[in-house]
Amino acid sequence: MSSPPDLLNPAQLQAVHHLHSPCLVLAGAGSGKTRVIVHKMAKLLQSGLEPSKIAAITFTNKAAAEMRERAKAMVGSRAASELAISTFHSLGVRMLRTDGERLGLKPNFSILDSDDVLGILRDAGGTTDAKVARTWQWTISLWKNQGLNAAQAAAVAQDDREQVAARVMQRYEERLNAYQAVDFDDLIVLPLKLLQHDAPAAARWQDTFAHLLVDEYQDTNAVQYELLKALVGRHGVFTAVGDDDQSIYGWRGATIDNLKRLPQDFPNLKVIALEQNYRSTGAILRAANHVIAKNPKLFEKKLWSEYGDGEPVQVIACDSEEHEAERAVQRIQALRAKGAAPKFSDVAILYRANHQARVFEQKLRTAQIPYKVSGGQSFFDRAEIKDLCAWLRLLVNQDDDPAFLRAVTTPKRGIGHQTLATLGEFASRWKVSLFEALFSPSLHTALKGKAIDALQEFGREVNDLEHRARQARGAQEARVFLLGWLKALGYEQHLFDGEDSEKLAQARWGHVLDFVEWISRRCGGELSPEGSVIESTQMSVLEVAQTISVIISLAERGEDQDVVTLSTLHAAKGLEWPHVVLAGVNEGLIPFQGPEEAMTVQRLEEERRLMYVGITRARTTLAVSTLRRRKRGREMVAAQPSRFIAEMKLDESVSREDPRERLRKLREALAAQAPRVLNDPEGA
Repeated sequence: MSSPPDLLNPAQLQAVHHLHSPCLVLAGAGSGKTRVIVHKMAKLLQSGLEPSKIAAITFTNKAAAEMRERAKAMVGSRAASELAISTFHSLGVRMLRTDGERLGLKPNFSILDSDDVLGILRDAGGTTDAKVARTWQWTISLWKNQGLNAAQAAAVAQDDREQVAARVMQRYEERLNAYQAVDFDDLIVLPLKLLQHDAPAAARWQDTFAHLLVDEYQDTNAVQYELLKALVGRHGVFTAVGDDDQSIYGWRGATIDNLKRLPQDFPNLKVIALEQNYRSTGAILRAANHVIAKNPKLFEKKLWSEYGDGEPVQVIACDSEEHEAERAVQRIQALRAKGAAPKFSDVAILYRANHQARVFEQKLRTAQIPYKVSGGQSFFDRAEIKDLCAWLRLLVNQDDDPAFLRAVTTPKRGIGHQTLATLGEFASRWKVSLFEALFSPSLHTALKGKAIDALQEFGREVNDLEHRARQARGAQEARVFLLGWLKALGYEQHLFDGEDSEKLAQARWGHVLDFVEWISRRCGGELSPEGSVIESTQMSVLEVAQTISVIISLAERGEDQDVVTLSTLHAAKGLEWPHVVLAGVNEGLIPFQGPEEAMTVQRLEEERRLMYVGITRARTTLAVSTLRRRKRGREMVAAQPSRFIAEMKLDESVSREDPRERLRKLREALAAQAPRVLNDPEGA
């Protein structure tokens, strides 16, 4: 029930055949938007466009990969491989690799990940407090997504904390320039700067793409919108596909104003609404439509389905979080028992905040129901594992500048940011990597002898490690090499020095030992998904390190598992399940409101859109659980059902009935029909 029929419906056909002017496709939840995008790419090819002239942009690598696979099935592998299907950030990388030198970037500039950025910000702000640095990181990212540089941020800073962040941003930008590095936000900001200030480059990129298709348009921020405008040009042709009712990322810079601006900036914009839902039953869609009707409408749209009414939406009143989790487990078991959920993966439990997952995990484990927490931290996302991976990447490729920057500063070895900034400027001027610059005969013209000595000592250490990693072959030799290296590096002490909690430092060191064991076993042979050796091949540490990026990618991707999904509502967007439980639907949780926070009209509207997203994840059944009491700190406090429950306008007599009451009534009915068989229904 999750995919449209073979034939496009009239609204989808209209969207696919509209080729020669700007088009906004308002794609309601479950209305087949990806199908429309893929069919439209095929139609553009039929109209005579070269595949490379068609660009489809989305927000995640997973969505881009799915789109390419579906395009391959429709237009063939060759044409699909030439289509420019990518994320915003991948497109930005392509533009900067092509034209970055026009902005002063060397061709092999570095792209810093979140942890790399955090380290530079701590240095730039002169703090060892990771929490403070993360606050700066978040604030600076929001400013960049609004198109502001450090000077502009200082001008709009609203208090002393933001003034400090703006000063840190200035020093942070200076370091990025010196290191010839960019962060993820720069992958959008810098291409926009290129198009706005370099007319020849802008004309060339506008000629590169004849038709731009943008998925999840409602999630774009101010800078992404300006980038799209600059790419299509004043009279450009594009198709924006989105849903104003699913705009839920305002907290990270996305703005629904981009939907408002489209008709103003493109007066000949064609608006087409996709309202037929191919996912959910009528009862679920009715609840969703009632909730979202409370928000003001940019464009009118109302979902409908041909799947019939289905089961009514159930509202389950629970005494506490523990009781709520028990009821969710009982629901899963009941769905399984009657064959409605043949697989555990047919069920999802969705909630507003991450902390709500804990009690569900406990009850699911007790009931021996397998589960996964969507969006949980990957083993390879841990800072300590990223540190070691950076060293291994550098052993394999000494031109990997991001790996160089992380390794040379982890643990710290007396090489400061000014030394690295000067090294970065020198490497950029001579168009060499940072590592290659260490041993340049002319480095003394830029740095003093003491700084050069420290850098070259690091370089010799890397070269020595590379040689030894090439020699360390098989599980036992790999284990000895890796543990010896970590001891010489002083990495265990580095972890304990960097943590206030000895318990947390010990846990991080445990992760490091797990990583050592994982690599060692891999050196001893090919591993199965369960971790056992399935093929005995003696590999060196360097050979394993050469495949580390692929290994991590596969580990993060994982295989489809038959498990119940636990997920926040934000992480569930774009996904669907036959059976969904919306948990903790109470005031203060959804809509979310801290004890001292004011509920603005804009926040309430976004929280309502989030509730709408949660409802429309369900295909067949939806249960909404609410608490009579909930924990706040160490206390139990009275809890109020969310206002969104009333807005769903459910049939109270059906939807709120306690399952135990329904069972009692069923037993009474059976007893009345067959009293001699069932004389004591209450005791049966």
